[in-house]
This record gives sequence, C-alpha cells and structure tokens, in this order.
Amino acid sequence: MDMDSASSVVLQALTQATSQDTAVLKPAEEQLRQWETQPGFYSVLLNIFNNHTLDVNVRWLAVLYFKNGIDRYWRRVAPHALSEEEKTSLRAGLITNFNEPVNQIATQIAVLIAKVARLDCPRQWPELIPILLESVKGQDGLLQHRALLTFYHVTKTLASKRLAQDRRLFQDLASGIYSFACSLWSHHTDCFLQQVCARDEAAALNSLERTLLSLKVLRKLTVHGFQDPQQNMEVMVKYDIYHLYFLVSGRQVGSESPCREKLEKTIILYTKVLLDFLEYHPCAFIPLIQRSLEFAVTYVFTPAGEGVTFERFIVQCMNLIKLIVKNDTYKPAKNIDESKPESLEAHKIKTAFFTHPTLTEIGRRLVSHYFLLTEEELAMWEEDPESFAVEETGGDSWKYSLRPCTEVLFLDIFHNYSQTLTPVLLDMVQNLQGPTNVEDPVQLLMKDAVYNAVGLAAYELFDNVDFDQWFKNQLLGELQVSHHRYKLIRRRVIWLIGQWISVKFKSDLRPLLYEVILSLMQDPDLVVKSPVDDFEFRTEQFLPYLESIFGLLFQLLQQVTECDTKMQVLHVISCVIERVNTQIRPYVGCLVQYLPLLWKQSEEHNMLRCAILTTLIHLVQGLGAESKNLYPFLLPVIQLSTDVSQPPHVYLLEDGLELWLVTLENSPAITPELLRIFQNMSALLELSSENLRTCFQIINAYLYLSATEFLQNYGESLCRSFCDLLKDITNEGQVQVLKVVEIALKVSPILGAHMFQPLLPAVFRGIVDGERYPVVMSTYLGIMGRVLLQNFSFFSSLLSQMASECNQEIDHLLGSMIEMWVDRMDNITQPERRKLSSLALLSLLPSDNSVIQDKFCGIINISVEALHDVMTEDPETATFKDCMLMIHFEEPKLSDEEEPPTEQDKRKKLLALEDPVHSVSLQQFVYEKLKAQQAMMGDQNFGVLMETVDTELVRQLQEFLQAL
Repeated sequence: MDMDSASSVVLQALTQATSQDTAVLKPAEEQLRQWETQPGFYSVLLNIFNNHTLDVNVRWLAVLYFKNGIDRYWRRVAPHALSEEEKTSLRAGLITNFNEPVNQIATQIAVLIAKVARLDCPRQWPELIPILLESVKGQDGLLQHRALLTFYHVTKTLASKRLAQDRRLFQDLASGIYSFACSLWSHHTDCFLQQVCARDEAAALNSLERTLLSLKVLRKLTVHGFQDPQQNMEVMVKYDIYHLYFLVSGRQVGSESPCREKLEKTIILYTKVLLDFLEYHPCAFIPLIQRSLEFAVTYVFTPAGEGVTFERFIVQCMNLIKLIVKNDTYKPAKNIDESKPESLEAHKIKTAFFTHPTLTEIGRRLVSHYFLLTEEELAMWEEDPESFAVEETGGDSWKYSLRPCTEVLFLDIFHNYSQTLTPVLLDMVQNLQGPTNVEDPVQLLMKDAVYNAVGLAAYELFDNVDFDQWFKNQLLGELQVSHHRYKLIRRRVIWLIGQWISVKFKSDLRPLLYEVILSLMQDPDLVVKSPVDDFEFRTEQFLPYLESIFGLLFQLLQQVTECDTKMQVLHVISCVIERVNTQIRPYVGCLVQYLPLLWKQSEEHNMLRCAILTTLIHLVQGLGAESKNLYPFLLPVIQLSTDVSQPPHVYLLEDGLELWLVTLENSPAITPELLRIFQNMSALLELSSENLRTCFQIINAYLYLSATEFLQNYGESLCRSFCDLLKDITNEGQVQVLKVVEIALKVSPILGAHMFQPLLPAVFRGIVDGERYPVVMSTYLGIMGRVLLQNFSFFSSLLSQMASECNQEIDHLLGSMIEMWVDRMDNITQPERRKLSSLALLSLLPSDNSVIQDKFCGIINISVEALHDVMTEDPETATFKDCMLMIHFEEPKLSDEEEPPTEQDKRKKLLALEDPVHSVSLQQFVYEKLKAQQAMMGDQNFGVLMETVDTELVRQLQEFLQAL
C-alpha cells in the first residue's frame, strides 16, 4: 500500500477513534492496535500530527499513539522493533520545524522527542541539540518558544538518567551549552523587566514564559550537569541571586495582571534551583550562603517583604534558611583540627550572619507573627472544628505548608542557637503571666503562639523551665477558665502538657491532670477535646478515672465525623486499653457493639479500618478468653483483611494478620469458623512477603490450639506450601519453616510426622551431609530428635527409605547419622534441644547392634554434656536435680506490671507437662538405659564397653548418678 492510501486509512481510523459512539470507537481502536507493529505506521502518524489543517482531536490522538509506540517498539531489542531506516526518517521528521500552533499538542510532541532522545541522544541523534539551540536563537516567536519547550523536556529527560556513563554524557553536554543557557535566561529576564516597566503586558507575558522555560533548563543543568560545580566558577558567577531580587520586586505588577501567576511560578522555580543546588552540591553552595541568607531573611523577617511576598515564597525562603542551618556539611567536627576547610568556612559565614540581634529578631518574628492563628484558621475552627483539629502536619508537609514549615524552622534554629533564643522565649512567656483578658483577642492569639513555641522546644528548655510549678501555678488555672473565647488557650494548654509530659512532669501531679482531662472532655468544643494524647502513666493512678474517661472517649468517637479524627480517638482508646489491659473488661460493652457499625460505615476508608483493626488487637488482648464473644464480628474482619484476592488487603493485611494471631493466642477453644479462616493462608505463604514470620506464628498458634483437627484439615496443603517455600528461601527463612515442623512434632508426634513426611528425608540428608549453617543444623537435629524419641517406628521406616535411596546399609547410615550428631552437638545452643538430643540418642539403648555399641562413647559424651546443662546442685542435700522437670501446672503469681498469661501460654505449659524434655528426668533416664545395657550385655562386656569412654567423663557421670 502506498503512503497516501495508508495515510487516508489511518486518518479514517483515528477519526473514528475520537468518536463518542462506542460502536464506532471500539473497532477503530482495535484496528489501530493491530497496525502498531506494521512498518510505516509511525511515519503516517508523524505526517498526520504535523498537518495543521486536520482536526485537533485527531492530531492529538496521533501524537499519543506515536508516544506509546516509542515506549514499546523503539528499542532495538523490543519485539516488533522499528527498523533503523524508519527511525532515522522519524528522527529527521520530528525536528524539521517547531511551529505547532496548539499548546497541548506542542507539549506532547516535546515529551515525545525527549523520549526518543533518552534512547538515542547523542550517539544516534547528534544533530538534535545543535538544531534545538539554533531554533531557540531564532527571531520567530512561536518557533523560539516551541524549540525552548522541546529543549527543556530533552534536558529534563537526559538529566534523569542515572547510569555513570549516561551521567558523564550529560555532564559533557552541560559544559558545552551551560554558558548559552545562562545567557538565554538572563536575556529573557531582562526583556521581561524592561517590558514590565514599559507596561507592555502582552510582550512581558511572552518573555516571562520564555524566562520560565529557560530557567527550567538551567535548573537541570546546574543541579545535574556538573560533578564538581566549584571547579566551574562560571556556574557560580552566572547564577546570581540578585536576579531574584528584581523578580520579587517585579511582583509589583498589579494583582490583576496576567503576568502575576506566571511570575510567582518563576520566583518559586528560582528558589527550587537554590534548594536543589544546596542539597546536591553543599560545598559548591558555600559562596552563596551569605547572599541566600540575606535574601531569605530580608524578605521573610523584615518589613522589606511586606506587600511583595506570598505564602509559597515564604515557605521556600524558610526552607532555604532551615537547610543552611541544619546542613551537616556546614558544621565543624567536635575536634576542630579534624574539620574540613569548607566546613570551617561555611560555619564562619553562618556565625557572622546569625548575630545576637538577627537571631532575636528571627525568633520573635517566628513566634509573634508566623505562629499566630490567622483569620481563616479561626473561621475554620468555628465552621468545621474537626478539619481544623486534624490539620495536616508531619511527614514532608513542612516543604509545602506554611504552618508546619514555620514550626520546623523554629525547632531547627532553636536547637542550633538555644543559648541565644532561650532567654528570648522565656521573656515572652514572662510577659504573658496570669490569665489573659478574654476581650483582648490579640493577647489571646499571642499567648497561644508563645505556648506553642514552649511546647515545640520542650526538650531544649528542659533545664530552664520548672514545668511542675508552672502547671500548678498558671496552666491549671487557665484550663479552668470556661469562657467561650478562652477555648483557644484551653486547647493550647492541654496540647502543651502533652508535649511536656514525657519530658518533665511529676507523676504525683497526674491524678490532678486526669481530673482536668475529664472536665475538658465534657467541653462542647471538639477541638479542645481531641488532643488527649498518649501518656506514660501508672495504671493504679489512672484506674479511678478509667470508667469516666473511657465512656467520654467512646462518646467522642461517636460524635466526630471526620475519618482522621476517628482514627485519632481510636488511637487513644487503643492506648488506654493497652495500658490497663484486663481491667478494661467492665467498660467495653458499648465499644464492642459500636465497632461493627463503624467497620461497615468505613468501607471506603481503609486507613480508618486499619485503626479499627489496631483497636481490636488491644481489645482482644484485654478481653482474653472472653474475646470469643466477639467472633461473629471478629472472624469476618480477619477473613477480609487477610484475603489476598480482596483489594483492601493491600492496606489491611499487616494489622489483619496481627489480629488473627492475638485472636488465636487468646482463644479458649477452636471453632469451625476459626479453623475455616486458615483457607487464606496458602496464598499468603505464596506471597512470601515481610509478613511471613507472622504467618508462621499463626500456624504455630493453630498447632497449640488444636493440632489434630488442624493437621487433619490442612496438614497436606501446608506441607505442599512448605516444600515450595524451601526451594527458594534464605537460611533464616528455612529455620522458620522447620521450627513450625518441630512444633507440630512436639504437639502431635504421630500425626505431625505423618503429615510432614515429605519434608523429613531432606532433614535426614542435611544431618548426614553435615549442614554447614549451624542454626539450620540445630533445627534439623531438633526435628530428628523428636521423631527418634517419640515416634520410633516412623524413624525406622524413614531410615530404611533413606538407606535404599542412598544405596547404603541401614546400620552404616545410622552410624553416619549418630557420628555427625555427636560431632555437631555444639551447634545446638538451646538447653531444651540439647537435652532432647541426649534423650533421643539414649533411646537407642539398650542395643546389641554393633554400630550403636561402636558409637556408645559418643552417646555418653553427649549425655554428660546435657547433664551439665540441665542439672543443678541442691546445696542443702548436696544432690543434683534436673532443672527442666515440670511436675504440675501452677498459675503464676503476677506483679502489677506483668501481663496475665494468654490462653496460648497456658496451653504451652500443659503441653510441657507431657513433653519428655520436661517430664523425664535425664539423670534417671541415663541411669535406666545404662542399667538395661548392662543387663543385656553382662557385667564383663559392659565393662569393656565403658572402657571406650574417657575416664574423666566416666568420673563426671558417676558424680551425677551417685544418688541413684
């Protein structure tokens, strides 16, 4: 098909693909998809979007198809890759003219050229940059703008490449064009300033657009184009902050001026260049420190900024000051002699700039001007108190929002210059002593701001403020002023106490504080109620207030409507439940009834659901065995949160698994529903994510809860999952899997061995081959010890199976295993496993098997080692006893600080009573086995056998056994 007819067919399909009618649209899209891999398709698209007479929507679609095609088919190695000939012709066609009249299409074409440049420039496309530079110098306004737009997108894309070779290429490019880029920015900036003075707004707007684009290019070149910008002083010389002074003062263009918005963007972009340069090249920034600080402080903290600054600009200037103050490169080492010269130079510049008067002025202005609540914030408090209370802070909000930005700057400056600023702040506090007149809004706002500063700087002020006295003499009284206008101070004081409580607050004052909190929580204003924070407290001090505070928290949870506020209240509820533990039981009835409703209402709010899960975790721990009454709600919640086929699992999985685990640990007995949830586990094990450890803990909890039912239902599928996991897992992961198998054998020796039978040959092989990794070997020996001691018939059949697989005699293989066991006993560090190994190998006695008799010395060696581990001497009777023996189950006596045992703790104790490690005396077992061997062999032969054992070991053995 020739080019013309191909063009008309593709043009028709693109026209149909812009239709609103799906019957027309779908077939056209399908047709275009099929053509994507046809030679010549992209050349046709290029002709279509370069034809300015065609419909804009059709041209737009042609550009998008071309752009997507670059991602899929431009690389040489891509399936259906474009031919080199076609690519050469396309590259030439893309840069023949920069005269696209439609802005949106021009931007897409620029992005598209940049995508090709990322793959081909400079090697296959050396002419791109020279042609762009030539076009940028042109006199035609449209052509110049489009070339500059493309130049920016190409520079941005090339700067983003991170391989060392690509970075070197970009640096070569930058050194060649930097001078031109600087002159371009200077030229357009000067033009703009002249046109503003001449009141030629249309021309000024055009120049400003070019100023912005050339500055975007310059930003990428300055930040990413030089490995060591100090060496290239041209960067420093050309990059003059005074340009920024002119631009900021140029904001005197009227607020109605069309230039206003673009000028603000340009100013912000310039500050971004400074911030980026400071971040990436702190040493090269040193010559700019003085001017940057002068500039930022002048506009933000002196009258020079009035009328010309705007919020986003103030934020950027504050961030500039903060990053200079905080930069580690600018701090000398503790030992001055070890400091780098550039650190000393920067420190000297900062010290000279931050004089006592400058710091005092910055500190005072931050608190008395920037910390004051604004009219908008106060109006928001009245209209939407919840949104006001949960205003965004934390994370990176200081980079973009004025309030968090001012607070972070205050903290950093206070931390670095606390000796100068502490007296300034204390003086401001002193001036505001006593209650403030409710009719004086200015004083109320000032007190709020100063208290905010004292709260933020709590750690720095530790030695300078007697907070306990201040609380009793001043703050307590302020909390009791009930006037509506004083709510501002009530809120700030309770927040302030929350800041100081973990820094300096006597525990004797806490009951007084709880009473205050109780009265505040009855305050009709939600904002005053919300900041009840998590505090370090003594449970006995808190208990008298528990019922009232918990009831009020529950009321608050129902009252508030914002997701964030509910999360905040749930967090406090969780903290209270966690601290008082089982003592919460009488008061949770209402909460238990309300949570299902809240869960249902929060279907669209996964973060709120996470908070509910956390509350449920603490609730189940507080309720213990009584948590079974929650199962109708609890189990479906666990089911949903841990089902990886459900979209919400992305948010809920981690907390859902934690809830599943505590539910099992506190469950008094298995239920069919609780057993059924385990169907979610195989998919979770396949994920093999960071939650794997919790998954293993859940499996263990099922084994402790009801091993027989659990293994009968899920043993086979679990064994399959484990076999898959073990194919590709770290040594640590392998140990975690094997520990589960070990617990299964401990809880149910017969069924456990039967269910995990496919895994055991690998364990046997690992022992005989002498597994190198000690922790894995120790776990292998633990598993084999359980099988040998508690399921001998299974061990015999496993030994026969391994002998036939390895083509060895059974006795020879048994001998190899015992020899390796004795040799690697030191890999076992847990006393329980060491005793188990001794019991397991002793269980082979009495025996007339020559191999076992040949290894007798090793078995006795292990037994004496284990006796040393577990026997303690009773000083009164001078006899030894096995310290691992547990005779009967006792409920432990708990101190106030200790948490009561969970149902799982009780199950483990009962299991230990049946476990040979805790129910069989090693001393007695050794004695009986030796007696039986002696009886089998006769005294004389037994004596010969004992002679194979080291005499010192025999002496130690007799000492342990003398009482018997």
